[in-house]
Amino acid sequence: MPEFVNLLKLCVGADSIEDLEDWQRSQAQHWPAGRAVHVTRMWPKRAAEVLDGGSLFWVIKGQILARQRILGLERVEGADGISRCALLLDTEVIRTEAAPRRPFQGWRYLAPEDSPRDLPQGRGHEEALPEDLARALAEIGLR
Repeated sequence: MPEFVNLLKLCVGADSIEDLEDWQRSQAQHWPAGRAVHVTRMWPKRAAEVLDGGSLFWVIKGQILARQRILGLERVEGADGISRCALLLDTEVIRTEAAPRRPFQGWRYLAPEDSPRDLPQGRGHEEALPEDLARALAEIGLR
C-alpha cells in the first residue's frame, strides 16, 4: 500500500493541457531551474505523505487530465504579507486518463487508488471525452 498522497487542484484559466504548459513556460524565468511552482493559500497537513511520491493532479474544464510530480514545498510570503505554500513541481506535465470532477475551491487530497492512470506513450495528445460520456464511463468503472 502506497504511503504517499496526491493533491487535486483546478487549473483555473486553462482550457487545455497546452494552456497549462504554455503558462508554465512563460513563468519559468521566475522559478528555480527544472521546477514549476504553484502557490496555494493552505499548507498541506499531510505534507510528509505528499512529499513521499505525490503528484499534483490538474482538473481542466471539469476533468482530471494531467499531473506533475511534487518535488518540494516552500513557505512564501505574498505581497500582502500572508504566508502561503509554494508547491515545487517537476516541469514535466504527464497526461492522464480523463476523470470527471466537479468544481471545488482550493485543493483536495487524492488517494493513489482514486487517481487516474497515466496515458500510455503515444496517447498523450488525445482529445478528452465529452464530460457526460467520461462521467458515465467512470460510473461503470471504465474510465
